[in-house]
Amino acid sequence: MVFRQRNIKKAFLRKYNSQYYTSTLFLIRLHLTTISTQMKNATSLLIFILLSNFAFSQSIDDVFSQKNMREDLAIFKEIRVKANSGLYKYRTKAQIDSIYNWADKEITTSSSYREFYNIICQLTNFEGSVHNETFLPKKIIQKLRKETSGYFPFPVKWIDGKWLINFENGAIPLGSELISIDNVSIEEIISNFNKYYTTDGDNLTGKRIGIRTNFAKYYRLHYGLKNQFTVNYKGRKPNSLETKVIESVSYSGYYANFIKRYSANFDNIYYADLPEDKKYNYKKINDSIGVLTIYTFVMGNENSKEHHTYVAFLDSIFTTIKKEEVKNLIVDVRQNGGGTDPNDLVTYSYLTQRNFQENKQAWISFKKIPLLKYYDSKIQRFLRPLFIGKFNKEFQEIFTKEIDDKLYQDENSDDHKVRTPNTNAFKGKIYLLTSPAIASAGSLFASMLAGNTNTTTVGEETMGGYYGHNGHTPMEYKLPDSKIVTQFSVVNLDQDVLKKENQIFGRGIIPDFNVRQTYEDYLKQEDTQMKFVLELINAN
Repeated sequence: MVFRQRNIKKAFLRKYNSQYYTSTLFLIRLHLTTISTQMKNATSLLIFILLSNFAFSQSIDDVFSQKNMREDLAIFKEIRVKANSGLYKYRTKAQIDSIYNWADKEITTSSSYREFYNIICQLTNFEGSVHNETFLPKKIIQKLRKETSGYFPFPVKWIDGKWLINFENGAIPLGSELISIDNVSIEEIISNFNKYYTTDGDNLTGKRIGIRTNFAKYYRLHYGLKNQFTVNYKGRKPNSLETKVIESVSYSGYYANFIKRYSANFDNIYYADLPEDKKYNYKKINDSIGVLTIYTFVMGNENSKEHHTYVAFLDSIFTTIKKEEVKNLIVDVRQNGGGTDPNDLVTYSYLTQRNFQENKQAWISFKKIPLLKYYDSKIQRFLRPLFIGKFNKEFQEIFTKEIDDKLYQDENSDDHKVRTPNTNAFKGKIYLLTSPAIASAGSLFASMLAGNTNTTTVGEETMGGYYGHNGHTPMEYKLPDSKIVTQFSVVNLDQDVLKKENQIFGRGIIPDFNVRQTYEDYLKQEDTQMKFVLELINAN
């Protein structure tokens, strides 16, 4: 069982790129799925599956009883308390209790499945973990995808403090600033959408990644279906406040427009399923400046051919950089949503002069996987304990130190292995480019690099935390009445990063120079941050 797995934050299908499930979740599911397949003709299992399919609402707007809401809410809280080590990472017990009291009160005025789903999303988001997820049942998702109207038609994008129409040749001009929709300010709308896209701690910048992708879906989930939208906006001319009523489109119509968004040429690589030879590159700007771009750390683990190819690439370019005496290295990880170890750690070994570990400490909150009857599996509840013992044993072998009801990894863990700089490690000036898209293994790498004394960080705050996160091993539970699935990673990590005055606990990586794409560069599709870095290097 490998606990170094980090889920990848990808927004297009919300939220993960291809996941390398070398983790408890995958092993348990694989084992239980095998057993389930062997039993698929058994009458008892058939009855179980049929009953489970009738147990939840077929439409997100259907009535859902408050009794079922309260039952699922109680189970949801029990799951978090017993299994989720990140529950109190950024929140006190009083704060967690307070939001559950809020949820209980919300139920008294709620009557639909959609309203309950939104309550669960709010609770999930409040904890502050980029690896938290809330999934609707597949049948409800399928029904949403078939909806033929009710969706806002145009993709949007946050540019320099404003939400803009990110679509050319539509009813509202490209680059228009949204002011309100149906008399609700864009600020309030965005605040309501934040619950659908989780980030670490109190980070807000990362939520823009989910909102820019799924704006119409989030609008539908929060406000319901709308035949028309009354939009107040400012055009590209100063003081040009205008109002227009636009017709809704289908679910698929919105995403077709998203694919054709104006900024696609600039940001499409974030959504792409990159081939092996396109995940990273190095180029030389001039004799003193090089640019290392790493789009993802999804390159397999230390046993994979792709990982070894990547290591060979790193060794080759850093040998060349050393030989050519490159003085300034720009490291661009702005599209990096994460991946698998040890790709992040190996990369850092070429960019540091200090010994380092993957993390300073890591712990879980249980001795045995709790509440198996709610674990997301097709196998019948009474059979699950028969197949879970080996995985509990592996947890206990890795998390051996018990302190205050927490189980910690000991000094023998591979996560605490002391790693040394590579002999070809870069010793010049590093310029790290960051963005809200950086998360998970991407943010662990960027945090370590940002902590270097020879690194200047330029860009925007990352969605992944600077000091730590919950990661490595995802687990999923299904609420019995609503069939909503909740996923979270169970290992609470403190990253091996240096304390810095400008880095705040509970936030992403704060850049030394906060540089955002300007409105003019957005229209030209030019890279404001790269231009800034090159000017900064030349000025120095």
